[in-house]
Amino acid sequence: MDDAPEPKAAKRSSPRAPRTTSRGPRARAPKPELKTAAALIVAHDQARRIAATVRAALAIPGVDLVLVVDDGSTDNTQHLARKAGAVVVRHPHHTGRAAATETGAAVIAMRDEPGRTPRAILLLDGRLGNQAIGAAPLVPAVVEGVCDLAIALTAGGSRAQGLSSKASRKAIKLASNWEPLQPLSSIRCLTREALEASIPLARGSGLEPAMTLDVIQSGLTVTEVECEIAGASRSGTARTLPGRADQYREVVMAVGARRMRTGISTTGKVVGERLHLTHEEKA
Repeated sequence: MDDAPEPKAAKRSSPRAPRTTSRGPRARAPKPELKTAAALIVAHDQARRIAATVRAALAIPGVDLVLVVDDGSTDNTQHLARKAGAVVVRHPHHTGRAAATETGAAVIAMRDEPGRTPRAILLLDGRLGNQAIGAAPLVPAVVEGVCDLAIALTAGGSRAQGLSSKASRKAIKLASNWEPLQPLSSIRCLTREALEASIPLARGSGLEPAMTLDVIQSGLTVTEVECEIAGASRSGTARTLPGRADQYREVVMAVGARRMRTGISTTGKVVGERLHLTHEEKA
């Protein structure tokens, strides 16, 4: 019987010398800064719609934070908002939109990352429900640098009527040579700089025209953007006669205060008359 061939000895490889290179570590390209927005929703006794509003706001591209200021609600608005995914802060008593908006803006500022561009702020109404998603075009208009303040044109972009709208439109035209279609629209998006230029916010229905005037007086840019949101009430129209009288009084007081404080000049800028953003236009 032949002897079996002896197994070959396994080759022992010598340890490899570590690779060396004359080049230093590869430099990584800096990541582009992610510009985002926070949706700020002021709500008072909006238990019926707040959850739908929060979910719709969370679905808006570019929104990474939804903050609800429960302005002294007597129902379970805060619990439903939190369950829907919002960060919630609560006022123990009803203080009004201006004070609640200032509270929400301060909380958002505390959540901004140091060293990064502050979030834009998307102002929404707690009553919007699923229609809040229609405010989506406002966000790219601001975070992509088209303007500092984007005002929603709702209800098909119709021209708002009434004494309050006319008084607001006249004051804004004096300041910028521009006549907004819906100067009382409460759905808007703005940069942190534009918001700080507007603080302290005017009370009541004077908030929106005063904000627009403050932004214009600061030399920042303003425009209107078409949004698919129905209903005149979304643009700040009062329904009753006493309500319209109060609205007019608040608008006149706010506009008059701005005129006395700074005077009306044409230092602001307007981006066109209004925008309807499409992918081609943004590119």
